[in-house]
Amino acid sequence: MTSSEKNALALAHYLNFLAEVFKQRLQQTLEPANLPPALGEVHTILSMQDDSELSSFIRLNNFSPEEIIVLLLALAPHLQPELLDSVIMQHLTQSGDFPQIGGTRGKQFRGFLPTGETALFILAGGNLHQRFDYLKLFTPEHPFAQRNLIWLDAPEQGEPPLSGKLVIANDYRELFVHGKFLRPQFSMDFPAEYITTDLSENDLVLPEQTLSQLKEVENWIRYQSIMMQEWNMQRWVKPGYRCLFHGLPGTGKTLAALILGKKTGRDVFRIDLSMVVSKFIGETEKNLAQLFERSKDKEWVLFFDEADALFGKRTNINDAHDKYANQEVAYLLQRIESHNGLVILASNFKANIDEAFIRRFQSVIYFPLPRPEERFAIWRKAFPEKSNLNIPPDKELMEIAKKYEITGAAIVNVVQFCCIDALATNATAITTDRIKAGIEREFQKEGKVY
Repeated sequence: MTSSEKNALALAHYLNFLAEVFKQRLQQTLEPANLPPALGEVHTILSMQDDSELSSFIRLNNFSPEEIIVLLLALAPHLQPELLDSVIMQHLTQSGDFPQIGGTRGKQFRGFLPTGETALFILAGGNLHQRFDYLKLFTPEHPFAQRNLIWLDAPEQGEPPLSGKLVIANDYRELFVHGKFLRPQFSMDFPAEYITTDLSENDLVLPEQTLSQLKEVENWIRYQSIMMQEWNMQRWVKPGYRCLFHGLPGTGKTLAALILGKKTGRDVFRIDLSMVVSKFIGETEKNLAQLFERSKDKEWVLFFDEADALFGKRTNINDAHDKYANQEVAYLLQRIESHNGLVILASNFKANIDEAFIRRFQSVIYFPLPRPEERFAIWRKAFPEKSNLNIPPDKELMEIAKKYEITGAAIVNVVQFCCIDALATNATAITTDRIKAGIEREFQKEGKVY
C-alpha cells in the first residue's frame, strides 16, 4: 500500500468517527435522555497503529481526545465537504436555525464551515463549565497556536470571537494528505522563491577558512535536533541559526547557500525584498510575519539576498519615517531570533548591517575575491567537458588567473561568452585571445580599467 493510500484510508476512518461524535452530540441535545458522547473512549476508537501521517502526528503530539476532535473538525470541509451537512440534515429535518452548532457558509464554498462554536458544541454541548474549560484550545499558549496549526478566523466586528471560522494551516492539510509539506508557490502571501542548483560541493571553490565555517553551519543542520531535544539545550540556547554571508557580488554567497541546502536535504527559499518592504506603516512587519509563520517548523533555509535594504543600520530619529524604519529593524531582529530554522543574510558589505544583528549571528562568513589558484580552479571547472572544445593549456589559464582579478561569477560569464562565440563561428577551440576579450567585456560592465 502506498503512502497516499495509507493516508486516505486513515483519513476516511477519522472522518467517520467525527461524524459519529457529531451525531451523538446532536442526538443528546435534541433528546436529552440520550447519553453525551463518550469522549473518554476516543483514544480507544482511534487506536489505529498505522503509520499514516495524521496518526503519526497525533501520537507525536500526544493530543487529547478533545484536541483530536478539533483537528478533525478543521480538516473535514477540505477532505469531505458534505460530511457535516449530511449529519445536520439527517437530524435537523425542520427548517430554521439551530444556533447552538455555530457554523457559517463561505462566499464560494457553500458547504458547512465549522466555527469555534461548532467545536465547543461537539465537545461540551450546553455545559457552560466545560465550554469555559475548552476555551483553552484557542488561546495563543496552546500548541495549536504555537505551531500555527489551527486558529479561529477573525469574525465581523462586534460578533463573538467563537463565531470565527475554524481554520487549519494549508501546510498541515497537505502533510496529512500527501505525506509531506508541499513547497509553497511564490505569491504576495509567501514572497520567497524556491531556488536550487545542479552544481555540487566539488564545484564550490572557496578558501579553506570559508569552507570550514560553512561546515559549522552544516553541522548545526545535521545535529541541532539532538542537541536541543535529547540534550535539553533549549533551556540555554535560542532556537534556530542565524548566519551572515558577506563579500563582493559574485563571490559565491548564493551558491554556498544552495549547496548547504542540497547536502542536507533542505529547500532554499530566496526572499524577494521588493515584495516584503512596503512604504505603508506596518505592512513590512505584516509581510514578514506571514513569511516566518509559514516557515515555522518546516526545516527550510531562508536566504535574504542583498539584505542591506532590510537589515541596515538604524538611524537617529529625526522624523516619523525614521521612527517607523527603526521599528521595522527591531521587529526583524525579534522575528529572526525567535525563528527555529536557518536564516542566511547575504550582504555585499558587512559594515552595512546593523550591529544589533551582527551580535546575534552564530556565524559571520566572509566570501573574499578568489585568489589566483582559486580562479584557476574555477576556470578549469567552468568550461563544459561535453563540448569537446579545445581550451588553452593549464599554463596559459594560470597566467590569466594570476593577471586578472575577477570573481567566480565573472569567470562563468566569460566562459559563456566564449562558448556562444564558438558555436556561432563553428570554432573547435577557445583561444586565449577570446578569453581575454570576454574579460575585457566584464571589466567594462563593472567600470574597471582593463
